[in-house]
Amino acid sequence: MSNLRTPGPIPVPDDILENMSRQMINHRGPEFKDILYRTTEGVKRVFETKNDVFIMTSSGTGAMEAAVVNTLSPGDKVVNVSVGVFGARFGEIASVFGADVVHLDFPYGTIVDPDKLKDLLNDQPDIKAVLVTHNETSTGVTNDLQAITAVAKTEFGKLVLVDGISSVCSIPLSTDAWGCDVVATASQKGWMLPPGLAFISFSEDAWKAHAEAKMPRFYFDMSAYKHYFEIGQPPYTPAISVMFALDLALQKIEAEGMGSVFERHAGIGQMTRDGVKKLGLSLFPQHESFASNTVTAITVPEGVEASKLLGILRAEHDVVLSGGQQSLNGKIFRIGHLGHTTADEIQEVLDALAVALPKVGFSPSRVEA
Repeated sequence: MSNLRTPGPIPVPDDILENMSRQMINHRGPEFKDILYRTTEGVKRVFETKNDVFIMTSSGTGAMEAAVVNTLSPGDKVVNVSVGVFGARFGEIASVFGADVVHLDFPYGTIVDPDKLKDLLNDQPDIKAVLVTHNETSTGVTNDLQAITAVAKTEFGKLVLVDGISSVCSIPLSTDAWGCDVVATASQKGWMLPPGLAFISFSEDAWKAHAEAKMPRFYFDMSAYKHYFEIGQPPYTPAISVMFALDLALQKIEAEGMGSVFERHAGIGQMTRDGVKKLGLSLFPQHESFASNTVTAITVPEGVEASKLLGILRAEHDVVLSGGQQSLNGKIFRIGHLGHTTADEIQEVLDALAVALPKVGFSPSRVEA
């Protein structure tokens, strides 16, 4: 079996996979109602929210679209704060649906500067919402979301829409305490699940915005999800098998405790960063203090062909890593370590790199611990 170390999808624990093999049930019957209510309460605890949370059959990008179309109208001015490919995607979604998007972009490998956001909001008081990605897997950095919301929500009272796809359930995110109005995430990240489900939270301010929002929506209309949830049903046919998996995954997450989940991710992230540095490789983030605990982005050494390195790792070691995206294609590669990643799995990656790197013209360092 491959050592799949992409930033999603992730390897799924055997007992969760087995739970998915149960026979289908009526998604409008009492058994599904029990699962829906039980899992929704579990997801709310992970989100650290008392607000509404909905489970959708979708990718994370669908939840990002839902965040936009349920709170905004064409012509609304929003600021999209971006440090990478997925941050840029959030702004693109808003633009497609007619929002007037102001771009506040930061160099790849850095994080959002809250002071620059503050300056922009001072200069443009007609901005309605701030869109931000908490953890940017394309560059391997984690924004200081609490500092961003302190400016956007606490100081300026703006609507805050958060892409938490690769952070929720892996990296601390206190939805209510930090003032996040909408948080979107997806199953194939820290939740130890296959792709197929997205989770989205909605604050009171988000519902107020929803009442006035004019962007077109049908499948992702949160009012439909709210109405059907009240009778214990999804508005549309759900991914029932992944719901079975979610039910068990939440039991495992709660048994471990969220504090332990965060510590585990932090420990594995540090092990990965230390390991690649000992090989003589350089982290892509400009400072390790904001390097992500769910994915490590590594600069491809000069003279090394990234696709060749990744090909050798896959063919000769059965280790599957991710390359860089868009403008970072060929310039970085990434090791995913979210979900239930073990130290042995990361060590296998590091050992494979030590063997593969000389084959592409790079001599790993022999740094003693």
